[in-house]
Amino acid sequence: MNYRENLDLTLYLVTDRPSTNLTFEQLLTKVEQACKGGVGLVQLREKECTTQEYINMAKRMMEVTHKYNVPLVVDDRVDVALIAETDGVHVGTDDMSVADARRLLGESKIVGSTAKTIERAQSSEKEGADYLGTGAIFEPTVKVKTHRTSIEKLGEIARSVKIPTVAISGINRGNIEQLANSPIAGIAVIAAILDAHDSELETVLLKKEVVRQLRGFKSAPL
Repeated sequence: MNYRENLDLTLYLVTDRPSTNLTFEQLLTKVEQACKGGVGLVQLREKECTTQEYINMAKRMMEVTHKYNVPLVVDDRVDVALIAETDGVHVGTDDMSVADARRLLGESKIVGSTAKTIERAQSSEKEGADYLGTGAIFEPTVKVKTHRTSIEKLGEIARSVKIPTVAISGINRGNIEQLANSPIAGIAVIAAILDAHDSELETVLLKKEVVRQLRGFKSAPL
């Protein structure tokens, strides 16, 4: 299946297992619950493992996400995406260029790009990115090195390109209403789903709130 053709960015789950203190087996369970609840895309983010471990985890996680027709991308590592045959990759500002990732992965794979500036957003679009991830919008609840991006800046970035933009970091049902006027396609979350007691239920409720808050924007195809 070519997941790139029907990419659903309404609710996007990023894993970041070390920051959530989950074992990989626990993470697989949480991801499956989130897929049942309606996430449209999952990103496997692993910063503290060997290449082979990353490949093995990607293969196992993709078996779970594909049961629900949910694509899996890996963070940073195009080599892992190629060997594990995931559905794509998400590259950050210090990673491989979008153009190189697209050239290596081909036209059927998903390539996402982190963009904190209009210049980065526009260059990512030109180089073949499918979507942008922009943040940190709110203070992250997990241990990641990042800098805040204002909601105003988020809107400027989203309006500067034709590809969809996803807001990330610290977003949950309690604060998503602050994004109601942002022309984004959806949100990416970590703790909001992975820290929930019932991740499937939280995914259902969060997705409903995303649709309710963002409905009506032409650049937010919900």
